[in-house]
Amino acid sequence: MEHYLLNTPVASIIFVLTIVTSLYAFSNQQVYGKFMLHPYSVHRGERVYSIFTSGLIHKDYGHLFFNMLSYYFFAFTLERIIGSWQFAILYIASLALSDLSTILKHKDHFWYNSLGASGAVSAVIFSYILFDPLTSFYLFFIPLPIPAVLFGVLYLFYSAYASKQSGTINHDAHFFGALAGIIITIVFYPQVPFEFFRELTSSFSPGAG
Repeated sequence: MEHYLLNTPVASIIFVLTIVTSLYAFSNQQVYGKFMLHPYSVHRGERVYSIFTSGLIHKDYGHLFFNMLSYYFFAFTLERIIGSWQFAILYIASLALSDLSTILKHKDHFWYNSLGASGAVSAVIFSYILFDPLTSFYLFFIPLPIPAVLFGVLYLFYSAYASKQSGTINHDAHFFGALAGIIITIVFYPQVPFEFFRELTSSFSPGAG
């Protein structure tokens, strides 16, 4: 743990804080009422803080596990790549930006709430993809490796499609979190798109191994 705190302090603190807060919320329903994103209230200038606190709690153990597993695989490496303060800005800003469309979409729906770190986690994953587009992703239901860039494209298309369907999962947050991660990374590192496409083209050029 000391190794993580020294080398990736921001990712470590977010990781621990999210797990601890989520576990506490499971046994204290009042935390949900205070921390969940409530677009109806936020649009009216109330509970604006919930844009950020909603990323610290999760619906259940499965929700927490999959978000933190994805976070674990990419966040610590990404902080080493882009730097600690850059990672902090990317995560926190993406958490807020991923919720903007949800707030606008549900601003008149008093019954609607949202929670989870999925938007910010999506930002982390897609920021990482920009630096290593050909790394292999392994999904639970697909036994074969998928190039990260292909996963990213499929993920965006699926999130855009699913957001138009009825359901309890906030796919808008996934989609806009991913876009936020891409944009913020490019702002920090304008050369990333060129390196990204150069790696893709070189891998598919004749004689590439």
